[in-house]
Amino acid sequence: MRIGLYPGTFDPVTNGHLDIIGRAVKLVDRLVIGVAVNIGKGPLFSLDERVEMVRRETAHLTRIAEIEVRPFDSLLMHFAREVGAQMIVRGLRAVADFEYEFQMTAMNQQLDREIETVFLMADPRHQAIASRLVKEIAALGGDVHKFVPPGVAEQLLGKLAKS
Repeated sequence: MRIGLYPGTFDPVTNGHLDIIGRAVKLVDRLVIGVAVNIGKGPLFSLDERVEMVRRETAHLTRIAEIEVRPFDSLLMHFAREVGAQMIVRGLRAVADFEYEFQMTAMNQQLDREIETVFLMADPRHQAIASRLVKEIAALGGDVHKFVPPGVAEQLLGKLAKS
């Protein structure tokens, strides 16, 4: 069984994330989506909210491959071994992403040479989307419906209205 791991903070999950997930499920039999605790980034959504958001937005893809959404708070390579992943899936939007990912891949290979990293280029329609920017646009009253699914937009706007 080919098992892939797609890690991220998903705060919130965007159309860009969903594009990568939709293409990744075509490459594996099982895709584990690892939702990082990542308190250092100061997420807007709680871990439980982010896990549920990703589950809800990827449910339709379970007809293509098995999908498991799990939180994690460990070294990525330890988590990859724990879930039995042979590959880590990463999305690339721009050259800046490549530079960061290139360094991370080199370090990860030093930790475990058996786990490959596979890069998927973002669809041009989604190359500018970043969760951080989506939150900023929403906080300043902009329309985020082009960047996130409708349920996520509603959840994001509701969260911002409360804070």
